Amino acid sequence: MMDDVEGELGRPEGDFEDDNDLSDNTSTRGKRKSKFSPGIPMCVETLKETGFHQSTRLCLEHIREAMLHHRWQEAAEFMACYPQMLENTTRDSTKQYKEVIWRLSTEILHHHHNSKMEDYNNIYERIKHSGVKHYLMISLEHAFHMLLNGHIEDAKRHLLAAESWRYGKESTDQYQKVKLIQAYRSLLDYIIWCDKKFTLSGGNFNDPVGNQEMQNYFRQASVNLKDILKNPGVWDQFILSYVEMLEFYEDHDEALNVLNDYAYDNNFPPNPNAHVFLYQYLKRHNSPGTKLMKALKILCVSVPSHELMLEYGSLLLQSEKASHLPKALGVVLEMLDFACWRSNLDVWKHLKAVIQKLQLREDWRKVVLEKMAGRKDWWPVLHFTSFHARKDSEVNPELMEVKASLIEVLCPDITLKYCAAGSSS
Repeated sequence: MMDDVEGELGRPEGDFEDDNDLSDNTSTRGKRKSKFSPGIPMCVETLKETGFHQSTRLCLEHIREAMLHHRWQEAAEFMACYPQMLENTTRDSTKQYKEVIWRLSTEILHHHHNSKMEDYNNIYERIKHSGVKHYLMISLEHAFHMLLNGHIEDAKRHLLAAESWRYGKESTDQYQKVKLIQAYRSLLDYIIWCDKKFTLSGGNFNDPVGNQEMQNYFRQASVNLKDILKNPGVWDQFILSYVEMLEFYEDHDEALNVLNDYAYDNNFPPNPNAHVFLYQYLKRHNSPGTKLMKALKILCVSVPSHELMLEYGSLLLQSEKASHLPKALGVVLEMLDFACWRSNLDVWKHLKAVIQKLQLREDWRKVVLEKMAGRKDWWPVLHFTSFHARKDSEVNPELMEVKASLIEVLCPDITLKYCAAGSSS
């Protein structure tokens, strides 16, 4: 924490105040020179230091020392005096210390055993209104803290206020932050909707008042959650929340459209979770195997070690299409390329099942040889050493038996020291 704060004082003056620079002035930002060299400690004495500056510098030094040694009561006592820096008439210094005061104050309150919600509110409100440029992000952090403490309605009210806040000409950066706040406000509507649903879950869904309240929160949440797809990014929790509500009201077409857009829209950054969400939804609604395999195909390329690859391999194994069987072999072998699956009995059993079905074909040796061609130099070391044999025989004898039965198929021309009890390879 203290290293971060010290680093902040090495940032250019405009970084604390002018959030618009993030999007509008990136071409000139790099040309500015900070009046403070990066790495200069924040407690260093300056040449033209007044009595006011000396007292605040020493105060900050005591805060720093107390925080480093986790003396939170002492840090809080000094911190109570330090915000007087906001009243400093020196133009440059006031801007630099606003964010430092914000970060230090919330960090101390987070660790102080006697802190109250009122203390957090006072700090957030004071910093929010000490300068306009950090207003949106401080409001969002304030709402997070309220949410963590169960004050959902208060958090929503603060986000509503921040959502309508504007300062000067709206920049791209300000627009994006407002969109983020709208998304989180809608997420709070979803949380309240969940609470209402839980209340009615005991057989009270026939209550017209309760149902109407749920509908109201659903509509409020849907406006911005649906709008999220117009702003490319990683929106996992927001998408899941929206889909859950659509599913509850049986709007399956819209839910599927949302998930398909999230997974396949090229404007969005690559996101394996998007394909997981789509697959899970299709599986819940008993979609045919072809659709399930399509949803997992891209996930297999991006995350071949994903746990759902076992299900993908099973779908390929069950398929009647001849080309799917070699693919099933490739999927399970890729899983076993990763150490996290090395001792997983289910994966090895699946590999054995694939090979047994593959052996019904005349070209099975050629298929296995092709898949193992790039692995023959390192797979034996990864799976079939005497160390693995001892460990497997002690921890999971069934695993050892399955692996030993596959050695001749996977590594036919290699002499290995991995063997089941009473046999050798």
